[in-house]
Amino acid sequence: MKTSVFAVDVGYGNTKYAHRAASGSIVTGMFPSLAPLTADRSVSGYGGDVLTSRKVATITIELIEYEVGPDVQLSAAYGKTGRTLADDYVTTDNYAALLYGAIHFSGITHIERLVLGLPVHNMKKYSAMLKDRFTGEHDFGHGRVTIDKVVVIPQPLGSLILASSTRGSDFNRDDSHLIVDVGYFTTDWVFARGFTMDDTRSGGMPGGASQIYQRIASRIERDEGDEFEDIELIDKALREGTPFRFYGKQIDLKLYLKQAEPLVTGVVKEIQNKVGRLGTTRSIILSGGGAALYASVIRSAFPRVLIEVIDSPCMANARGFLLVGESGMARERRAA
Repeated sequence: MKTSVFAVDVGYGNTKYAHRAASGSIVTGMFPSLAPLTADRSVSGYGGDVLTSRKVATITIELIEYEVGPDVQLSAAYGKTGRTLADDYVTTDNYAALLYGAIHFSGITHIERLVLGLPVHNMKKYSAMLKDRFTGEHDFGHGRVTIDKVVVIPQPLGSLILASSTRGSDFNRDDSHLIVDVGYFTTDWVFARGFTMDDTRSGGMPGGASQIYQRIASRIERDEGDEFEDIELIDKALREGTPFRFYGKQIDLKLYLKQAEPLVTGVVKEIQNKVGRLGTTRSIILSGGGAALYASVIRSAFPRVLIEVIDSPCMANARGFLLVGESGMARERRAA
C-alpha cells in the first residue's frame, strides 16, 4: 500500500504514527517505545482458546531481531525492557526498530514523504543523519519498503500546526505562542509568532516524564524496603488512571507525584529563563505524554498566561507532523 505522507513520532516513551486513509480520515496508532531482543522461543501462541497471541512483530536490523508492538512486555527480569534513554537515541538500532515497527503495523509499503521529529537541541546534530539513513529501500524482515523522501522538524512544531488547524480562521499569524512538549525523556519548547520560530527563545533539555517516574520508583523502594525497576508500569498506571500494586499492595501514586514536583520546577525554571516575560503571548500550548504531569507547575510559573492542553496530547506531534508533510507536498505541487 502506498501513502503520500507518513508521520512518526518515535518518542522515548511511546512510538506514535499517523497517515491519511483513502476515505480522508486520519489513522493513528501507538505502542510502547520498547524494543527488547526477540525471545528464542515463544509459548504465547500455544494457549488454545484460553491465551491470546500478543500483537508484536519481529524487526530485523543488521541480523539482530527485536520485538516491538502494542503488546510488548512492559516489565522484564532486572528491568531489561529494551528501553533506550540517551541523547543519541535516534542513532540507535532500537530507534530504527521502532520506526520500522510503525510502518509494519500500518501496512504501508511505499511512502512518498516520511516526516520525523527531533528534540529542539538535537536538530542540527542529527537531522541530516536521519534523512540519509531512512531515505531509500529497506527490508526489516517483512518485505521491501520504499521511502522517497524524509523530512525532519523540531518536535513541538507538530503540536503548533495541530493547534492552528483546529482554530481555523481564529488562528492569527501575528499572535505569539509558547509550545511546550513534555516527552518521556526530554522537554522541548518553541516560541513562535504565527508559524515563525524564534530560535533565541526556543530550546530543550533532558528532563521529561521519566525523571518523575524514576523519582517515584526510588520513593517506593525507600518506603517498601525492596528494589523496584519497572517504571513503565508507573507510566501506564498514571496515564490510564489504573491501580498500581507492588507485591499485592495498592499504592496511591498521586502521593508520590507531589514529592517529585521539585524536578518539574527545575525544568520549568529553565523555560522561564529562556523565554522571559510572556505579557504579549496569546497562550502556552501544552502537549506530549507528560503534559498532565507538568501542567500545574507551568500554571504557577505563568499565572497570567492562558494554558491550552491539546486533546490527546500524546498523539499531538504525530498528527501535526502529518499536516506538515501534507502542506509541504501541496506547496511543491502548486509550484510545479
